[in-house]
This record gives sequence, structure tokens and C-alpha cells, in this order.
Amino acid sequence: METDIGQFGPMDRGWAIFSPEGKLILVEYAKQAAKAGSTAIGICTTDGVLIIADKKIPSKLIITDSIEKIMEIDDHIIGTFSGFIPDGRVLIDYAREIAQQHKLQYGKQIDIELLVREISDIMQSYTRFGGVRPFAVSLIIGGIDKDGEPKLFSLDPSGIFYRYKAVVIGEGEDKITPILEERYKEMDLNEAIKFGIDVLKEYLGNNFAYERLILSYVKKGEKVKTIENHEIRELYEG
Repeated sequence: METDIGQFGPMDRGWAIFSPEGKLILVEYAKQAAKAGSTAIGICTTDGVLIIADKKIPSKLIITDSIEKIMEIDDHIIGTFSGFIPDGRVLIDYAREIAQQHKLQYGKQIDIELLVREISDIMQSYTRFGGVRPFAVSLIIGGIDKDGEPKLFSLDPSGIFYRYKAVVIGEGEDKITPILEERYKEMDLNEAIKFGIDVLKEYLGNNFAYERLILSYVKKGEKVKTIENHEIRELYEG
């Protein structure tokens, strides 16, 4: 049975104590914080991996290009997060450092799943040690492995991760997940870009604007490419 985390009461004071439902209280709060962040969708395609996200501009005074929503982790890996922004930036920095250390030590690019496992271990460690709190973000990490296979993963604040064909994080998760489950099919990057924009159009409704969107993709044999604002409109309508 689902439990309202706002009703844990005295259990809140012992964050390392499991609730009667078998949940860690602060991890549940962290998951709610992650779901309150801006929406991002990851799609694994036949020739690459795409992440498309809503920058959710909080003020008309903000220069939209200054909002960094999708990051390049390595030449072959991209990532994004939803939730408490400073936590997400720290984890992306960890991921970049791990990827660079691997390249320096072994002379080759890190496997995507190995990187994801390293990050998941960091996230999980913050759920079991005193004096710390869980990272209040969910992540999407994807790219092309050295064997040319596109791979896409998502991690939640508990540290658990899964590999996906398509996945969504953030405030649109509950509404967009059924759409992905119903409409996802094998597609190439060009098809995935139009599909992802269509999904965000449907979700955002009257609030949709190309200025809110940013997308990045990694294609087999190519480096990371990021597109935003009017370039997305041209790509979609072209």
C-alpha cells in the first residue's frame, strides 16, 4: 500500500531507520524532490542516444542560453538530471572526473555501464552514512560504447539504476511514462528527435515553446552535439 511520506511523523527524526513499509524516509523525500524538477526524456535509437529536456525558464529576465540542462560527460557520453540542481551538478562533475581518470589510467574511454555503476555507488553511499543526506536528483546517462552500441540508463536517489529503451524523469514522469510505453518503437535519431518534441508538446500544451527546449545526442562515429532554441524548430520543421 502506498504511504504518504508527509505522514511518517516521528519516523522523520530517525532518517536511517526503515519505516514500517520498508522505506528510508529521506530517500523518499529525495525522490519527491527529484520528481519536482524539470522534465527530461532519454531515448535510445538504432544509431545513437538522445536526451531532450524542458529548461523550465523561471523568469523572463533569465537568458535562456545560460541554463545548462544537458551536459557532456565525455566524448561519447551525455547526461542530465532532475531535482535539486546543485546536487545534479556535483554528480555530473563526479561522472566527468571518473571518465577522465579512467581514460588517463587505461588509455581508453570508460564503458557507460561502468560509469553508471560508479555514480550509483556514490549515490547509494549517501543513504547509509550518518551526517549526510541522499542526493535529491534522478539522472539520465547515455552514450555509445566502444563496441558501437547505444546505451541509456536512469538512476534515482536511492542509487538504483536500470537500462532503458526510453525513460523520463522530473515533473512530467507520471504523465509521459505511459506515452513512452504506448508509442515507443525502434527508431533512428531523426525520428527520435521529432518523437521527443511531439511528446513534450503534448505534455506542455499551451506552455510549449521551442525556447524552453534543449536536446543533445551522441551518434555512432560522432561526438556529442547540442541544439537549442530556434535550431530545434528548424530541425523539427525541416
